[in-house]
Amino acid sequence: MADYVIGGILVLILAAAVFRVKKHFKGGGCCGSGSNTIRDKKTLTGAKIGEKTLLIDGMHCENCEIRIENALNRLEGVAAKVSYKKKRACVSYSSEVPDALLKVTVEQLGYRVAQIRTGK
Repeated sequence: MADYVIGGILVLILAAAVFRVKKHFKGGGCCGSGSNTIRDKKTLTGAKIGEKTLLIDGMHCENCEIRIENALNRLEGVAAKVSYKKKRACVSYSSEVPDALLKVTVEQLGYRVAQIRTGK
């Protein structure tokens, strides 16, 4: 009986390891781009007209933070600062940006936007 329990535990550990390796090589999750991801700094070129805060689930490390920040900063009229520790992104904008665009930009990377708040 003990052999079955130990065997079951080993199968679960092996399955978890295979899932993690598969996720790593597929390019999703927190380590998909490696630990050498470069942060693209961006400031607004026009006057800031507003700010939105995105509450994001699924960030686990600085690489997650940088991936999301870089993706948001590629949007026209947007400058973002992301914190994986606080699980949020602060997005300043100089031209109106739809919530749906912010959400899809983050969720295409494999994370989940739990909420979007306007203002600080």
